[in-house]
Amino acid sequence: MNRKSIDTMAGSIEIKGVFASWKLTVEQRTPIPDTELIRLRLESPEPASPPHLVLSWSIPKIDMQISWCESKGFSHNIPPNWCGYNHSNLVSSLPLLLLAAQQGENRFLFAVSETLRPVGFKAGVREEDNRIECSVELFREPEAPIRSCQAELRFDFRKIFYADAIRDAMEWFAAFPECIPSLSPPAAFEPFYSSWYSYHQNISDRGLEAECAAAREYGLKGLIVDDGWQTDDTGRSYAFCGDWEVSAGRFPDMKAHVKKIHELGMKYLLWFPLPFIGDESRNRNRFQGKFLYRISHSRVSVLDPRFPEIREFLAAASEKVLREWELDGFKFDFIDNFCFQGEDPAVAEHYAGRDIRSLPAAVDRLLSDIMIRLKAIRPELLIEFRQSYIGPALRKYGNMFRASDCPGDVLGNRASTLRLRLTSGETAVHSDMLEWAPQESPEEAALQLLNVLFCVPQISVRLAELPESHRKMLHFWLNFWREHRTTLLAGRLMPHHPEQVFPQVSAETEMEKIIAVYAPDQAVAVRTGGRICHIVNASNVEEITVDLDMIPAASELFNAMGEVLPSPHLTNGLQRLHIPRSGLLKIHGIQSTMPPAG
Repeated sequence: MNRKSIDTMAGSIEIKGVFASWKLTVEQRTPIPDTELIRLRLESPEPASPPHLVLSWSIPKIDMQISWCESKGFSHNIPPNWCGYNHSNLVSSLPLLLLAAQQGENRFLFAVSETLRPVGFKAGVREEDNRIECSVELFREPEAPIRSCQAELRFDFRKIFYADAIRDAMEWFAAFPECIPSLSPPAAFEPFYSSWYSYHQNISDRGLEAECAAAREYGLKGLIVDDGWQTDDTGRSYAFCGDWEVSAGRFPDMKAHVKKIHELGMKYLLWFPLPFIGDESRNRNRFQGKFLYRISHSRVSVLDPRFPEIREFLAAASEKVLREWELDGFKFDFIDNFCFQGEDPAVAEHYAGRDIRSLPAAVDRLLSDIMIRLKAIRPELLIEFRQSYIGPALRKYGNMFRASDCPGDVLGNRASTLRLRLTSGETAVHSDMLEWAPQESPEEAALQLLNVLFCVPQISVRLAELPESHRKMLHFWLNFWREHRTTLLAGRLMPHHPEQVFPQVSAETEMEKIIAVYAPDQAVAVRTGGRICHIVNASNVEEITVDLDMIPAASELFNAMGEVLPSPHLTNGLQRLHIPRSGLLKIHGIQSTMPPAG
């Protein structure tokens, strides 16, 4: 075991590994104050597998109460050093971890440029001396021999808002050639209708056409057809995936059906679980022995993209259906299932038949091959990816990143979409599909939409079955979202207190500010600087504490269905205001509280 130490802003970093023929060089620079970039470069005179490296260091735990890591979800505690390990690779999460003070100010962020290979990383409290013990693990899996490789480590000690530190790190990721993101076309920022929660596998051409005719009246501009189009089975397994032929009973003329949706002014995306080949698929025997593993309860196996014929099969299948049915794109699902469950089956077979040894490299090649072929047909191709396969390298391919499944869960949807917003740059971020019970009040149903206000909503309820009050609510809030989406999606996003599941979130431009309140007893500080300010009450109580720095010229008050109510009397300073549940207070041009001169 070789050891090397380097002095950095974070103190001494120890690098351990069996270098053998590899020569390690380290470059350090400080691009802006209180940040540091550390580049590790490995070179070998002869091709060899890169050495497994472990970097470790520790820093004093001073004013650090919160941690942030995309893969940790709701958990924002700082764990002890003997647990809390995080993992990332091409198809899962991203190698970034932040420690912050309780008021949300960054204290220390580190990120690793390696977004393709597996990376292990952690930051935990060492109880003996109350220091934060950090580590990064690189080149954890064997791969084909190479002569050189490199990785960068980024430190950020700036005392800035935690979300700004994360956004800056994502810009750093995006500058690497292997992470340059594809552009999200305008259609990616339109609200979509999804068939999944409303229909599951019980879909048909006529049912979806009727649903889309209704969806168009709410301003929904796209349809995502989920599982069920390729099978008559409704057992919720994936046994019939892998042939990629449409169910003739459900869709007797798929091309004509897609054309009808296009005539409604809507885009058409089709669910396509790339890794899966089901037990009932005719292609299963064709690819026998070319699986990574089997998922017995779902009656499906996961294909190994290291075989060139697997990559060609998947690329050709997606190209065929895109071209023949004139689709606008795909919901490529289960990309994170391209992984190992236990030992890599290729090892015992000495990688026979596989032209790429590294699984992440093979997935990257697969996605690259597919995109080249599909974008030659449809330059503004729409591709939806779902958490957790949303890392920096996958922004090359996906241009719609969707929150992970959280049916009916407003907390999960809010937390997931806001985490995605912080790490997705200008890529379109979509909510998990929204559903609610028709028996709920319009105020309760509205919470599903209000909790994903700062991303693109996907709706998945049977619109014809909604009560009239729900229809009014959906019209009102979707119209509000559409009218203000520049601010909601492109304004400066301020998601406060992730450790409390973001009880208050704001977005602002030079023209307006929108504040959403998600928990009772929040004090909303309105510092508009003359802009229009919207306060969205998603707290499920009817009073909000507001602190105005000036006297508004006028205000408007709306309930959850968009009905106008008498406006409250507003003064400068702290005050309790009645704002209906799931309602909106719009504060117009601000008047100065200072007396006129003279």
